[in-house]
Amino acid sequence: MNTLVLNVDRDDDFGRKTNIKSPIIGIDNNIDAANKLGQTDPEDSDLNAIFSAISTYKSLVNQNKNVEIATICGHMNVGIKSDEILAKQLEYVIRETKAEDVILVTDGAEDENILPIIQSRIKITSIQRVSVKQSRELEDTYYRIIKILDDEKVQKQFLLPIALVLIVWAFFVLLDMAASGFGAILLTLGAYLLIRVFKWERTMANIWQEIKSGLLTGRLSIYTIILAVVILIANLILAFYTVTGTSFGSDVELLPLLLFVINMIWGIVIAGLVVIFGRVIDIYVKDKKKPWNYWIAPFSIFAFGFISYAVFRSLYDALINWPFSFDITPFFSLRFIGYASAGIMIALIGAISHHYIKEIHTTEEEKLEIEKQKKLV
Repeated sequence: MNTLVLNVDRDDDFGRKTNIKSPIIGIDNNIDAANKLGQTDPEDSDLNAIFSAISTYKSLVNQNKNVEIATICGHMNVGIKSDEILAKQLEYVIRETKAEDVILVTDGAEDENILPIIQSRIKITSIQRVSVKQSRELEDTYYRIIKILDDEKVQKQFLLPIALVLIVWAFFVLLDMAASGFGAILLTLGAYLLIRVFKWERTMANIWQEIKSGLLTGRLSIYTIILAVVILIANLILAFYTVTGTSFGSDVELLPLLLFVINMIWGIVIAGLVVIFGRVIDIYVKDKKKPWNYWIAPFSIFAFGFISYAVFRSLYDALINWPFSFDITPFFSLRFIGYASAGIMIALIGAISHHYIKEIHTTEEEKLEIEKQKKLV
């Protein structure tokens, strides 16, 4: 029976710190990996695990058993992606070593989370947990904490939100808006946790790379997006102060929210048009393409503005005297009919014109394709 001594590095310390490609198969390769990690970070717990695996391998070899050793590594973002990588590497190791059972060596509970993955592919005959002996002296504890904080994964998970809180708090203190700073801190932490929960880190990184690329290549859309964000923030502040500066005769809690939405609508419309304008220019000038797909976008945004303003404004006027009365006449006023009709007409014109433009463009593309085919013949 071929036995595999398997060491698991779920967060890929070997790859990140020594640039060693995994899986690491064979005693010589594992000793080399252990030496490199030891020189790079001698206090990493994975170092104890791999040396324990090496020791187990040599002990079994001395007993004249058929044994092989391997180390598989996952990804820094521990979770689904890391486990998928580990599963693929494990299957590859099993094929290469022709192992029939596994002795699993792990340095903690985090690596043991992949036990179901291993058990579904091969029999586990033993699990060895490696623990590091630690001094209880206060000085040594402080030293170890400092070393832990130097880890890139710990910095992203714990130090980054603390840094964001301090920066936001300091910014509002400098503006003499300490009370508003607490709300801004909650908003920042909420946004950070939302990004972490839905695993949007890569999306945010891609957005940042797109912004940097746009700045370097001179894409107009980057600047129009920034301008749109500024417009939205300015409109948000203006709408907030409009609501706080308005006295409401009714006790309806929905009125401040409706007034806020009413004051935000046209800011959203303007910001949307600015973004579309930048994108259209980039497609036409930089990419040398006809931006016919964006033809309907301005019509849709204008239609959204007119219809939304008509509905929310009329609803606000209808509730202004609540609970004494609910006035339905605003929904039959000239303003509601005019704005709603304008929005519907704009949407209709955009849809019809987009349909014809799409047909014309499709026909042109088909003609060009036919000409290309003729040239090839």
